[in-house]
Amino acid sequence: MDNLFSKLNRYVNRYLSTKIVFLLDMVMAVCASSAILFLINLFVDVELLRLRPVIVWIAGSAFFSFFFIWAFRTYRIIIRHMTLRDLGRFMLVALCKSVLLVALYGIVFGFGTLVFVMGVGDFLLTTLAFLLLRVVMLVVYDMVKNRMEYRKKCMNVLIFGVGDKSVALVGRLQTSTHYKIVGFLQHGGDTHNYMISEKPVYKADSEAEFSDMVDAHDIDAILFATKNDAYAEKETLIQYAIDKGVKVLFAPTIDEMVDGKVSHQVRNIDIEDLLMRDEIKISMDEIVQNFRGKTIMVTGAAGSIGSELCRQLATFGVKELVLFDNAETPMHNLRLELEEKFPELSFVPVIGDVRLLPRLDYAFRKWRPQVVFHAAAYKHVPLMEENPCEAVLVNVAGSRNVADKCIEYEVEKMVMISTDKAVNPTNMMGCTKRLAEIYVQSLGLAMEQGLKSGKTKFVTTRFGNVLGSNGSVIPRFRDQIAKGGPLTVTHPDITRFFMTIPEACRLVMEAATMSTGNQIFVFDMGESVKIDDLARRMIKLAGFTPDKDIKIEYSGLRPGEKLYEEVLSNNENTIPTDHSRIRIAKVRSHDYADAAVTVDQLEHLSREVNIPDMVRLMKKTVPEFISKNSRFEIYDKEKETSAAGVTAS
Repeated sequence: MDNLFSKLNRYVNRYLSTKIVFLLDMVMAVCASSAILFLINLFVDVELLRLRPVIVWIAGSAFFSFFFIWAFRTYRIIIRHMTLRDLGRFMLVALCKSVLLVALYGIVFGFGTLVFVMGVGDFLLTTLAFLLLRVVMLVVYDMVKNRMEYRKKCMNVLIFGVGDKSVALVGRLQTSTHYKIVGFLQHGGDTHNYMISEKPVYKADSEAEFSDMVDAHDIDAILFATKNDAYAEKETLIQYAIDKGVKVLFAPTIDEMVDGKVSHQVRNIDIEDLLMRDEIKISMDEIVQNFRGKTIMVTGAAGSIGSELCRQLATFGVKELVLFDNAETPMHNLRLELEEKFPELSFVPVIGDVRLLPRLDYAFRKWRPQVVFHAAAYKHVPLMEENPCEAVLVNVAGSRNVADKCIEYEVEKMVMISTDKAVNPTNMMGCTKRLAEIYVQSLGLAMEQGLKSGKTKFVTTRFGNVLGSNGSVIPRFRDQIAKGGPLTVTHPDITRFFMTIPEACRLVMEAATMSTGNQIFVFDMGESVKIDDLARRMIKLAGFTPDKDIKIEYSGLRPGEKLYEEVLSNNENTIPTDHSRIRIAKVRSHDYADAAVTVDQLEHLSREVNIPDMVRLMKKTVPEFISKNSRFEIYDKEKETSAAGVTAS
């Protein structure tokens, strides 16, 4: 609203300044004097419109009007704030002007009844003219204000593209009170006299053309019919729009239009949209068939990945969904969401901890799940560097507990969510996830070799950072922007791979369906993203200028943090599958008996908070675990010294 009134003030200062109002008052006063001459000449048979009387009358009117308008400052009076005293000032100006005008005219041409009639008429018409001018000014002001208020609520929008989905938006949004479709926007082609659905088609092949087009047609936003269109333009048109301060919008889908909710379904572009890739093609029929009618358990159900797995499983016609998590409030929120969105779903929230075997056993014994998705884990790298014992208890011992219960209760398949940080780990979190992989895979191999009884198939899935997950970089940047900055980036060159949460969960479902058991699946994460670029783009999307409105500060790499994450899927370390985005990791096998003993020892050491011996055992079991920027680097030096001593002897 403040912006609206500032625009109105600029309008008033430009078009209704006191100088202009003074001039208009002068014109109205002289016109009133001219009008009285004309009216009297119409009704009285006298020759008032001869040249000399007219000149004297008009010149006198102009002079006296100028003097008294200036003297009484009536050009500063606005009718919206006018009082009776202000009305008296208008009448006083008109009266003084008319009296002196009559006196001047009488001295030059003689007094008479007609002259006094002329004076009275001049007084009345002049007063009326002043008031009429103020009314017109008020009407114009209100018109401008209403237009600005309408423009504030109703955006001028260009629809990107001329495809069927883009053209359909014209009809779908024609009754919207929030968006006015100005035309279509495309790259290249001849757009001269080109109209679609009675809307012109504009083109913008460069940033300069785009800027000129936006200014010429007062464009507020660019509306995309599909996310794929927006993604294709993320480095060109969307960047032009961000730099120009033009909003970028996504249209509602047809499903969102069912209830007639149009305006509020159109949403602003998010950074997640610019980091997405083409939609993943998965065999939904096969996936649904794999889970329909089964009892499914999800550990870590209230977390970012776990909750999305629950949302997707809820649409598969599962028999029952068991939600296992120790976070009370997130579990409560997930319960409310599932009750609202899936009223027919049979599900049960269980507050429990994978570290507590009795509680875990109760959940398996009571609900007898046929498929288990194990997403419970500690994931934040710096926090786990500071609390390594808890990382071992949850990520290693907890995963062991879940896997053992799957064997005990004859679960058909256990799907464990792992991470790219398990590849050549440089931190405690990554190493604990790798240790969990080792235990689960060795357990599966032991069953295949007949060394251990059981029928459970174990599937492990690795992927990188997920966009918008709890505590991840994007929500943190959003909070920092909302506070006015600064945005904290650990290093100007740090890069990360990103995947959306739904995308990751769909790939988990696909991997779980295609797996024959005892495999580690890795996902194609696409291209890595420079975090510094991500921060700058988010600042621009929020309507600010990086390093000017909002600063970026570099805090340095945190303990255990890599500058560049490992590439998960390449020809050297993976085997292809039928799905282009999913590959099988090549990893060395481990003996189950050794793995079981190691996990037991790690659990014992972590419960005793014997960090040195625990870390030494971790590095022995996972020799590729080399700490970076961490207090645990001393144990790598111990290994080097020990190895050098063995070689020398």
